[in-house]
Amino acid sequence: MARRGATLELAVMGLLHDTPMHGYELRKELISLLGLGRVLSYGTLYPCLKTLVRAGLIEADEDRDVEVRGRRNRIVYHLTAAGKEHFATAMEDSGPATWDDETFSVRFAFFGRTESAVRVRILEGRRSRLQERLEHVREANQRGRDRADAYTRELQRHGLESVEREVRWLTDLIERERNPRPDPAERPGSP
Repeated sequence: MARRGATLELAVMGLLHDTPMHGYELRKELISLLGLGRVLSYGTLYPCLKTLVRAGLIEADEDRDVEVRGRRNRIVYHLTAAGKEHFATAMEDSGPATWDDETFSVRFAFFGRTESAVRVRILEGRRSRLQERLEHVREANQRGRDRADAYTRELQRHGLESVEREVRWLTDLIERERNPRPDPAERPGSP
């Protein structure tokens, strides 16, 4: 299975973990989760849902509470017990594939369902991957500086600053994960 398909499947299972949804609702939530810049067509979503149904990870039932005139009732998707187990197992993975641009954001969205040690390994792996990328980009920028026009240099600067900002963010998250501070709102006796 392609990594992109596996990432979409993980996102679908994560969203269905909490509540059943219609395909339309699921698509809206996925677009919100994956980012507004990403388009998710029904032509991508429904084959994914069919794959998960065939694998026994989700079930599709007609929503009998919704009357749809002239058409069949809407289908409601929900996670099965096997799907919950599969999702939990997938969320424990902290290998190199979890650090990728596409996969990381989906995993991060469901970090609350993973152990702290797994979160730290994924955050450290992601930071390491970005630091390597920074070094390569800096070297390439230095070599090509004379050939690049002002707009290309500005685009490169923007890219570098974005990655540097993410590295700082990851470093902060790792520190907070290793040394959790009590949240004042969660202290006993807080309103």
